[in-house]
Amino acid sequence: MKAVPAVTLNQVELRHGRRVIVSGLSGTFDPGSLTALIGPNGAGKTTLLRALAGLHPLAAGRINNGGLEARDIALLAQGSHLDRSFPITCLDVVALATNRLGPFRAVSVARMAAARAALERVGLADMANRQIQALSAGQFQRVLFARTILQDASLILLDEPFTAVDAATTRVLLSVIGSWHAQGRTVIAVLHDMDIVRRCFPRTLSLTADGAVWGIQPDAGLQAA
Repeated sequence: MKAVPAVTLNQVELRHGRRVIVSGLSGTFDPGSLTALIGPNGAGKTTLLRALAGLHPLAAGRINNGGLEARDIALLAQGSHLDRSFPITCLDVVALATNRLGPFRAVSVARMAAARAALERVGLADMANRQIQALSAGQFQRVLFARTILQDASLILLDEPFTAVDAATTRVLLSVIGSWHAQGRTVIAVLHDMDIVRRCFPRTLSLTADGAVWGIQPDAGLQAA
C-alpha cells in the first residue's frame, strides 16, 4: 500500500451535461479517515466518487489527491449495475483485480493464494470455483469486497456497499471496512442506512440541494475483525 495522503477538494463543480450536480465543494478527507457520503438521490454522491477516482471530469475546481495514481485507488461500484453474464468464477474475479498484473502477465501462484485468502476473509472460501452468475446479490457483493482487498489501495471508494444484502453480509462487510480503517487506508462510502452511518462512520459529508455539510461523529466507529 502506498503512503496515504490527504485528499483535498477546492471549489469542485460536477455536471451531467449542462446540469450542475455539485457546486463549490471544498474540504479535506484526512489520511486514514472513514467517511460516510450521504444525501438524497440525485445529490451527486456517485458522481463525486467517480470524480475522486478520476473517472468523471471536473467542470470547475480541483481535487488534490497527494499524487495517488489510478492503481492506488479502488472504486467498488454498485453491484446491481455490473454485468454478471460473463462465465467466470469467483476466484478468477478476485485474482484478476486491478491493472497491477500488467498486460499478458500470468496470474502467479502467490496471487491465486492471496485471492483464496480474500474469499475466505469474506466467508466465501467454499465458493471459489462457483460461477458468479450463480451467486445471490449478497454473495456477489462479498466477491467484490474480496477483489477490493486484493487491490491493496490507499483510497477506497464504496458506492452503496450494503444495498440488497442481508444482515449477516452487512456485518462481514463492515468488519472488512473496519480492517481497512485500522490499516490507515482512507475509506469513503455512499450510504443510505442512517443507523449504520451513526454507529460506524466517524465522519460524514452530506450533499444536499443547499450545499455540502461536513460532520464529525466522535462516538461512531468500527472494529477490525
